[in-house]
Amino acid sequence: MSISTADATALEAFLSRAKARTDRALEEALDALLADARPSLREAVAYAVMGSGKRFRPAMVLGAYETAGGADEAIADVAAAVEIVHAYSLVHDDLPCMDNDDLRRGQPTLHRKMGARLATVAGFAMVPFAAAAVERGAARLGLSSLAARDVQLILFRAAGGGGMIGGQVLDLLAGGRDARLEDVRELEERKTGALIAASVEIGAVAAGASPAHRAAYRAYGEAVGLAFQIADDVLDLTATSTELGKTPGKDAKLGKPTYPLLMGIDGAHREAEHLAERSVAHLAAAGVSSPLLAALARFVVARRS
Repeated sequence: MSISTADATALEAFLSRAKARTDRALEEALDALLADARPSLREAVAYAVMGSGKRFRPAMVLGAYETAGGADEAIADVAAAVEIVHAYSLVHDDLPCMDNDDLRRGQPTLHRKMGARLATVAGFAMVPFAAAAVERGAARLGLSSLAARDVQLILFRAAGGGGMIGGQVLDLLAGGRDARLEDVRELEERKTGALIAASVEIGAVAAGASPAHRAAYRAYGEAVGLAFQIADDVLDLTATSTELGKTPGKDAKLGKPTYPLLMGIDGAHREAEHLAERSVAHLAAAGVSSPLLAALARFVVARRS
């Protein structure tokens, strides 16, 4: 699955703009919502949140919002809340009691930089920080109380036991065990896919999408989310630490089941491509045409980091 030169240029510009908007919103949220926090905690949260990540999940919020007809710049505040949840998950995922990793986004993990105790506390503190940020963003967007509640529920259900945290539990239990493809699919849909799907649905809800269109955006996000994690599994075996910004080959060393392990690298790559195509088909079936979201789906599979 390839991206045309014109689409690649437009996508690069969009991703750059999305990252800049999200970073500004994150800085504003840090200043507004953590002003009274202890300096050490604020420094730790800022280190985790303001690293050189791709801001892919915020980009999905912005892309879905714009595609669904939204035009308020304040959507970046909601997108920033999604990024805070994602960053918190990375902090805890890297801890010594979890994956015990040394490198994240091309720099030392938070617990290597500031100690495991502060990293653990900072991760927990980022959950209410994200809740305050999404409430602030919904208010600045002028969302109704019902729409604001919807956005909050979508985000924190995706982050909870039925989504990201539940996926992390499955991941911790997976090492050294035989697994079926459906088991790996459930793990990856929860651990990674749930927050990406939520990002897309949040953008659609914030723009006032109809129930039918909202369902199509959600289906698109679920397919892209799984494709993203499968592509990550492939990159974990084929990319360098410089490309990834993190330690490659960790899952294989821990004996964790992945799509490449069960299907081979080529088979897993084809499955990711199939999911990216299916994601766009979900939108088309609902009458939604978006070159931007189609390019984002293709980017998920074609990226090298």
